[in-house]
Amino acid sequence: MYTIPGHHHISMVTKNANENNRFYRDVLGLRRVKMTVNQDDPSMYHLFYGDKTGSPGTELTFFEIPMVGHTHRGTNAITRIGLLVPSEESLSYWEERFDTYNVLHGGITTYANRTAMKFEDPEGLQMVLLVANGEKADHWETWEKSDVPAEHQIQGMGSVEITVRRLDKLASTLTDMFGYTEVSRSEREAIFQSVPGQVFGEIVVKYLDGPTERPGRGSVHHVAIRVKNDEELQYWEEQVKERGFRSSGIVDRFYFKSLYFRESNGILFEIATDGPGFTVDGDVEHLGEKLDLPPFLEEKRAEIEANLAPIE
Repeated sequence: MYTIPGHHHISMVTKNANENNRFYRDVLGLRRVKMTVNQDDPSMYHLFYGDKTGSPGTELTFFEIPMVGHTHRGTNAITRIGLLVPSEESLSYWEERFDTYNVLHGGITTYANRTAMKFEDPEGLQMVLLVANGEKADHWETWEKSDVPAEHQIQGMGSVEITVRRLDKLASTLTDMFGYTEVSRSEREAIFQSVPGQVFGEIVVKYLDGPTERPGRGSVHHVAIRVKNDEELQYWEEQVKERGFRSSGIVDRFYFKSLYFRESNGILFEIATDGPGFTVDGDVEHLGEKLDLPPFLEEKRAEIEANLAPIE
């Protein structure tokens, strides 16, 4: 049986790609590793931010939908993203940086048993910085041109929080199908890890009854978990089918292959391969500097570019 080595990426909705770019590149200090379009709807940008090469486990991705409304918070949604920083000293650095850039944030606290600081992006996307204590995604690389000093840079994704009405249903999917380990449980919360003891594959599941979240700007569209290659992806496709979930089937996204399915609460999961990665159509030095299109969209480049507002 194969195992899940951690998170691959997480995808959100933004109203304004330029403002989104300024926050994640200039405030959080991440590298924009790929500027492309939604392959299912090329009229919208799809931006990827991460480490030097956009390694699996470091990628935050955004679809730009200029007409999108506000998010109405509720249950059956992915509700918070954990980002890893190296040390408690890093939290002090980020607290000062957030004050400088007028970022909404709380004080230093704890989250999922780690020293932490909650904050939001300009569209209300809820995130939390987590002290990594030496843990990071195994491919993570320092981005030398970041405004953030190397000793305080964000080192990829940590805990992903999912809020649902039926906690046990999601727990069963994570443990029985994907082999996650349940590491703690209370009446309204449980924590699962794809690699025991490691935060970069951790999912925090919270119970909440009430209305389902109505997504908008600052909402999370889906979370993607990692598999190493095509063979493993095919294995997981069979597991998804055997559990009775409807799947998209395997889709070639050019930078990786993946499949999508919704678990019993309606949470959209993607299972994505590690490769070939973002250097398949660009060199490391110039990643994210121009609009990249997968080969099947290249012949429509002029039309696609005409419909997109320039990003600095």
